[in-house]
Amino acid sequence: FVCLNRNKKSVCVNLKTTEGIKVIHDLAKVSDVLIENYVPGKLSSLGIGYEDLKEIAPRLIYLSLTGYGPRGPYSRRPGYDVIAASIGGLLDITGPEDGGPCKPGVAMTDLATGLFAHGAILAALLQRNKTGLGQKIDCNLLSTQVASLINIGSNYLNAGKEAKRWGTAHESIVPYETFATADGFLTVGGGSNQQFKSLCEKINMPHLFKDSRFVDNISRVKNREALITELKKCFAKQTTADWLNVLEGSSFPYGQVNRVSQVFSDEHIQAIELVKDVELSDGAQVKVVGPPVEYSGSKNAVRSPPPMLGEHTEQVLSQVLNYPRDKIRLLREQGHVQ
Repeated sequence: FVCLNRNKKSVCVNLKTTEGIKVIHDLAKVSDVLIENYVPGKLSSLGIGYEDLKEIAPRLIYLSLTGYGPRGPYSRRPGYDVIAASIGGLLDITGPEDGGPCKPGVAMTDLATGLFAHGAILAALLQRNKTGLGQKIDCNLLSTQVASLINIGSNYLNAGKEAKRWGTAHESIVPYETFATADGFLTVGGGSNQQFKSLCEKINMPHLFKDSRFVDNISRVKNREALITELKKCFAKQTTADWLNVLEGSSFPYGQVNRVSQVFSDEHIQAIELVKDVELSDGAQVKVVGPPVEYSGSKNAVRSPPPMLGEHTEQVLSQVLNYPRDKIRLLREQGHVQ
């Protein structure tokens, strides 16, 4: 909650009362975007579906974020990240080659869906600048996950090629995977012949590039097992730190496999000051990962801490909706807001 809700205000409204729904209607009239995460049809039954709000707020961008979208046999199901990732193929192609399906370490389908929704909202706002009208956007976990199959999906659709699990390796680029070192793990990508040649020179194994089995990527893919066996033996001889020193300045990409604790002590992460300190409303200090993008002409800063439930109800109703204090007090006493 803390990492996702900085710079937000919390208004708590009872959607089961007529007066609570009236508050949502009034907010819709002065808002640019509404985002909802209910099963399709639920908000329409309460009088705050898209068609309801379109009549009173024609400029509103209305984003429905669901598990499976508004139509199709799964549309009424509740949706979670890992379920959409299961149905959408991600779990089946994730994990070691000789193992079973694996869930990624973070909720990648949730994250990707949020990013798709973010882009869709911006596009709808741009369209509104031209037409003066809002619109409804449907964004769902399963469609996002299937779209995220990218080349894997294209390979099947156009060539009938079923995907498989590759662990950290790449299906069509060799070497491009993680290797065990004497005390940890290191990931190396030799995506081109020149990069592979440079890798062989850096690790003092120039004979590998001259070997006819490994002379180009097609050959390396064909003889993957033989090449990877040689590289595994090599990388196991020194520590990760030693290899990082050896590979410094290389033309090919490489990097250590960090534990989470090592991520936040990494010299680069610290140098770019990605971690921010935030003071909560009770005065407690917490650390959060800041936004991963920077702007040259504006700040992308933590302006306010994550709110408590209903912390800004009175502020928003009075300052945004111009409700008098007596009306807000009455709404609160009668249980329409909190």
